Amino acid sequence: MEVILKQDITGLGYKNDVVKVKAGYGNNYLIPNKLALIANDSNKRMTNENVRQAAHKAEKLKQDAQALAAKIGELTIEIGAKAGESGKIFGAVTALQIADALRVKGFDIDRKKVHLKESPKQIGTYNAYLDLHKEVKHEIKVSVVAE
Repeated sequence: MEVILKQDITGLGYKNDVVKVKAGYGNNYLIPNKLALIANDSNKRMTNENVRQAAHKAEKLKQDAQALAAKIGELTIEIGAKAGESGKIFGAVTALQIADALRVKGFDIDRKKVHLKESPKQIGTYNAYLDLHKEVKHEIKVSVVAE
């Protein structure tokens, strides 16, 4: 079943994308929760027209995301955590902590746009990825230090 997404859905696609999903997922979750439309001809034409009209806004958003990525540059965020003798931290560093550290540095980035390949559980340096735009991804270093 093909559907047109009405908003970004992590792991599935971005707003206005036509994606193929299983019929149960589309009919029982996406469409009733107003996350998607059935991809018939009239809905595709309507979506294409909306995309065409919003193209200049999308280009502005992309340029803003690229400017933010350039401004962030090779930034290293330092996160303090309580740690044991072996260097293992109690708990884990989360996307929320990274987003808060970025906010302190002057970058207002939503925690949902911060992704970690692995959850930091030891003292050390890790990579975090910022999903600033569907075409603009940026990598920053996260240094976990003992408090």
